[in-house]
Parts: sequence; structure tokens; C-alpha cells
Amino acid sequence: MNSTMHNNTIAKTLSELTLGEPKVFEDLTAFPLQGSPADVRDYLTLEQALSSKTARVTEVSESGSVPELKFVNDGVAPVLLLDGEELVGAKQNRILNLTILVPARSSILIPVSCVERGRWSRRSQEFSAARRTMYARGRAEKMEHVSAAMSVGGSRRANQGAVWASVTDKAECMNVSSDTEAMSDIYENRQQKLNEYIKAFPVADDQRGAVFCLGGRVAGLELFDRPATFSVLMPALVQSYALDAMEGRLHGGAPEAEAVAEFLSDLGQSVPQRFDALGLGQDLRFRSTTVSGAALEIDGELVHLLAFSRHDHGSGGRAEDDSQAPGYQSRVVPFSRRRRGH
Repeated sequence: MNSTMHNNTIAKTLSELTLGEPKVFEDLTAFPLQGSPADVRDYLTLEQALSSKTARVTEVSESGSVPELKFVNDGVAPVLLLDGEELVGAKQNRILNLTILVPARSSILIPVSCVERGRWSRRSQEFSAARRTMYARGRAEKMEHVSAAMSVGGSRRANQGAVWASVTDKAECMNVSSDTEAMSDIYENRQQKLNEYIKAFPVADDQRGAVFCLGGRVAGLELFDRPATFSVLMPALVQSYALDAMEGRLHGGAPEAEAVAEFLSDLGQSVPQRFDALGLGQDLRFRSTTVSGAALEIDGELVHLLAFSRHDHGSGGRAEDDSQAPGYQSRVVPFSRRRRGH
């Protein structure tokens, strides 16, 4: 692990983006983050690599290991594995604990969490991509657990018990039953409605990400180094936030651009803790009283940035005061609040 140090890559990246006009469907709003990529990096997404048969994901052995899987990239391009992305099949369904860019022609063990508590029996030799990520609230909680583990000892493991409890709570909230307590059954039960959300959020040509709002509150952000990546992954991300929006227990009101700009400003102030990545680049992890997140940085550029508002974390729905937590600092870095056409 590298020592904690100031890093302005997040603020620099945000300052180069334009906040577009929001799109709204029911209780979900998405503000586009638009801008030309600084550098075009060649890689495939997980779905692209698995579909082209240039990569495969398996259990680590015949007996398997819940918190890790084997990823083999036989292709000539790196493969981007997305934090929270679901893999289905083999002995039980899993989600990825963090974003990894796996080098070409390499094999690594990837840290995962189980989202199918009631099964440990082989359905297939290899995993397939589910084309979705964990719902946003559960993904935020998992991300913070992984960040804490990395800060203490460098492990990329999540709190598996908390992940299972989250899936159980989600199923109960959505009134969905599952014989194997699988998160996938929740999505499949609501797929028709989720498809409506996907259609409601088309992607602009130069869109590299979005800030998502649930009800009247900013929920989180997803940003990539190039529009092509965001275009491929946007349906999975929309479903992630939509499943939370469909719970029906959101705060009222409509999100405003000023609230989004404030969230981005807080994000731009982050001074992350840095770790050597499992694949290419460095992992950045950060948390304050208002925002928590993670990023993958390679050669001074962000390949992926993920952040969540912490307004509904902690007891009583308030963010915990982590401003003095070891390994986390903040520094004021201005965020450009440019709007398209202004």
C-alpha cells in the first residue's frame, strides 16, 4: 500500500466535464456527465470479453471458495471488471468487490461476495455475466466495507454477513421470495418494470457518466474514461438505482442542479488513500461525512470513478462522522459547475 497523499485526479477529471440536462422517470433522475475522453484506452468490458470467448470466470478449484473466483483473460486487450457487477452460475452467484482492469493474457484471483446464500452446488463450469450490478444501496454498503478492510490490512473482502442481510432485506422490501435467497430473483421478478427505466434513460454521444438521484436526493455517481464504456454499462447501472427507486420509501421533492453541484464539489475535495491495484493501475478509496467512493487510476487518468452520497448511512439516517478516521482526509478543491450551453 502506498502512503496516503494528496491526489487531484478526481477534481481534475470532474472539472473537465459538463453537467447535462437531467432525465427523469418516476422517482429516478439522472444528470448526464459529458465530455471527451483525455485518452482512449483499449479494453473490453466483462460482458464483451465473455461473449467473445476471450475470457472466462470459474471457481478457484473444484471445491470452490466463496470470497474469490479465478479470472482468465486469454485476449490481447485488458478486461474491465466493474465494482458490484454480478456473475451467475457455477456454485453460487457472486458480485465483484471492486473495479479491476485485468491485463491481457493473464490470470488472477478476483475478490467477490456471494449474493445467493441458499446454494452451494454447481450449475455450470463457468460463470456468465448477468448484465446488472448490485442495487445501489447495497453496493454502497459493500464498497465501504471493502474500503475499511483495505485501510486496515489491504484485504479486498467485504462483510459477507452484511451482504446477505442486505439481500434478505431487499427481497422482503420488494416482496420477492427466492428458494436460494438469490439477488437475481429480485431483479428477474421486476424485470418488466426495470426495462421501462432502461428505455427512459438514453445515453448521449459524449456521455461518460451520470449523477443519479432518488426522490429529491442525490444518491451516487458513476463515471468512466470513455463514452463507449458508459454506453455499454448504463443499462446495468440504471437498473441498480431503479431497484432502489421502486421501494417506494423515498423522500419527496425533485433534485436540483445545485444539489448535484454540491455533491460534485464534495467529491472533488476528496483526498483518497491509494493502493496498488490487483490488475493494472492504482485503487483509490475515500470517505468523508458526505461522500464515499472508489476509483481506478492508470497513468494519471481515472478509468472508473464510483461515489455515493452518505446521507442515509449510519444510525438515524445520518452520515457517520468519519472526518477523523485514519487514512481519510479532505482538502478543498474547486469543482467546475459549468452547464451545457452556459
